[in-house]
Amino acid sequence: MFGWEFPPHISGGLGTASYGIVKGLSQIGTKDIIFVVPKAYGDEDQSSAKIINAGDINVTRRIVDFKSFFKSIKFIEIGSNIVAYASPEEYENLMNMSSMKSKELIYTHFHGQIPFKGGYGESLYQEIANYAVIAYELGKTYTFDIIHAHDWVTYPAGIAAKHASGKPLVVHVHATDFDRSGGSVNPAVYEIEKNGMHEADKIIAVSNLTRKTIIEKYGISPDKVVTVHNAVEPDDEEKKLQYKRKIDDKIVTFLGRITMQKGPSYFIEAAAKVLTKMQNVRFVMAGSGELMRSVINHAASKRIGHHFHFTGFLKGDDVTRMFSLSDVYVMPSVSEPFGISPLEAMRSNVPVIISKQSGVSEVLKHAIKVDFWDVDAIADAIYGILNYKGLKMMFDRLGKEEVEDMTWDKTAKKINDIYTKLIQN
Repeated sequence: MFGWEFPPHISGGLGTASYGIVKGLSQIGTKDIIFVVPKAYGDEDQSSAKIINAGDINVTRRIVDFKSFFKSIKFIEIGSNIVAYASPEEYENLMNMSSMKSKELIYTHFHGQIPFKGGYGESLYQEIANYAVIAYELGKTYTFDIIHAHDWVTYPAGIAAKHASGKPLVVHVHATDFDRSGGSVNPAVYEIEKNGMHEADKIIAVSNLTRKTIIEKYGISPDKVVTVHNAVEPDDEEKKLQYKRKIDDKIVTFLGRITMQKGPSYFIEAAAKVLTKMQNVRFVMAGSGELMRSVINHAASKRIGHHFHFTGFLKGDDVTRMFSLSDVYVMPSVSEPFGISPLEAMRSNVPVIISKQSGVSEVLKHAIKVDFWDVDAIADAIYGILNYKGLKMMFDRLGKEEVEDMTWDKTAKKINDIYTKLIQN
C-alpha cells in the first residue's frame, strides 16, 4: 500500500481512512501488509502493517521512460517537469515542450537515499515524483500480490510499482480535484488522477457520488469502479467519560478543513439565524485551512464573534473530547466524497446535520440531511435539536446504534474480495 500519511501524523480523513482499512484487513486475516509513506516518524502503530519510510530506501540506478508522460506514466524522474500548483498557462507551456512530446528515453542515475519532507507543502509535486522513484525500487525488490494506492498523490507511485512488478494495481479514490477545488480543477492534478485511474486494474470509490464523478469526469468504464463506503473506529467509552463540560451553554460544532469544499460560510450564516432565536449557544469551528481568516472576519461582520470559538486543527483524543462536549455536529459540505467525521460524532451520541451533497448521506438513515446552501434548513435543524429533548434523544440513540454496525472489518472484507478476484484473474 502507498499512502501519504498515517496516524498519529495526519492532516485529515485520508490518514484516518488508510489506518482503518489496514486495521480492518488485519482483523479479517489479510497478512503481510506493507504500508509505504514518504516520511515516517517512528511512532506509527505497526501492529497491523509494516510501515516503510520512503526516505530509508536506497536507490541505485533506474531507467526513466518519459514516453507520452502525461498519457501513460511509466516512471517519474526527480527532475520532473511537473511544478507545484501549475497555473493553466504554465501547464500549457509544459505540454508544448518538445521534451514532453518526444519518445526519448532518459537515463538517470541515483545513488543512496532520497529525503522527504512529507505533508503537502510547496514541494509536493517534487515529492510525488521522488516517491514514484522509490516505488519502482520497491516494486523490483519486494514480493507481493497487490498494489493499493491511496488518493492522487500516490497514483504515480502505484503506477511505477505496477510497471516494475507486473502486479495488479488498485487505486482508492478518497476525493477528486472536482471536490477539493469546487470545480476549478488544477489541470496537472487532474492528469495525475486520470492517469492513475486509467492505469488501475480496479478503482475503489468511497461513495456512489464519487463513483459517478470518476465515470463521468474521467472517462472510466463503470465496470472498473466499485463503491466501498468508509467506516469508523469503535468508541472508547472510558476516555469519553473523562471529559466534563464546564459551561451551561449549548455547543454546536463544525469539524473539518476550513476550505470552500467544507462550506464554513454556510455554518456561520446558519449560526447567525439561530442566535436571533436563542443566545445560550456557542459555535465551535474546529479545523484549519486557507479560509480561516475569512471565516473569522465573516463571524465578526455578523456581530456574533463572541459566540464563536476557533480551535485550530484537532486530531486523536482532541476530536473525542470535542464531540463529548458537543450537542450538535454540522457538516455543510459543498462537495464531500464521503465524510468520516459525522460517523465519529454519532459514535459519541451527537446528532448530526449533513449536506445532501456528501457521500456519507448515502449510508446514514438517522441524520438530518439538508442542501448545503439552505442555511434556513440548517438553522431550523440546529434549533430543533437544541430545544426539543425528545428529538435529540432519538438521534442520540438511533444514530449510535447505526454507526456501531459500520465497522472497518466490513469495509475490509469488500476490499479483500476485490484483491481476490484480481489475483484469480
